[in-house]
Order: sequence, then structure tokens, then C-alpha cells
Amino acid sequence: MTTRRRLLGTGVPTAIVILGFANVAFTAPVRLEETDPLAISLGYRQDARKVDAKKFATFVPGRNCAGCQLFQGKPTDKTGACAAFAGKAVNGKGWCAAWAKKA
Repeated sequence: MTTRRRLLGTGVPTAIVILGFANVAFTAPVRLEETDPLAISLGYRQDARKVDAKKFATFVPGRNCAGCQLFQGKPTDKTGACAAFAGKAVNGKGWCAAWAKKA
């Protein structure tokens, strides 16, 4: 049988620890820098207008992260997590070679 004292003695501190870890899980993603090795390999640019179209033949003007299937935000968000970059935040006006049309 669990008493109130036992519950308060073990349950409350446990709940505090769990909520503390939950807070870490819900923090904003880290911003992706263009100097990140994966960003370099995929040609990520924070501004799609600065993409070297000769180097990245798949680039089409007008395509950006906010219109990509991998962008985990609303199309109107300035930044959002990206599935291609392990959840790091990308600029909605950015672009990379992993771009895929939003369904």
C-alpha cells in the first residue's frame, strides 16, 4: 500500500526529473550553418537566391526550404526543423539539393 508520504517522497522528485528532461526535448532546434559538413555536401544556402545553379543542376529558382517536403514547419515560418539535417533549423528562404516538392 502506498502512503501519501511515500508518494510525495518518491513520486514528486521523479516527476520533476522527468519534466526537466521533457523540457530539453522541446527546445528549439539548433540553426544550421552553411559551414556544417552536411550542409556543404548538399549545397545548403540560407538564401536560395545565392545558390550556384551551375554547380547544382537540380536547383530551380523559386524553390526554397519552406516549400520542401522535408521542412517541418509551416510554409510561412521563417525557420523550421529539417529532416535532411537531423532536425536542425533551416531558413525558410534557403535551399539544398535534398529539396523535394511538398505533397
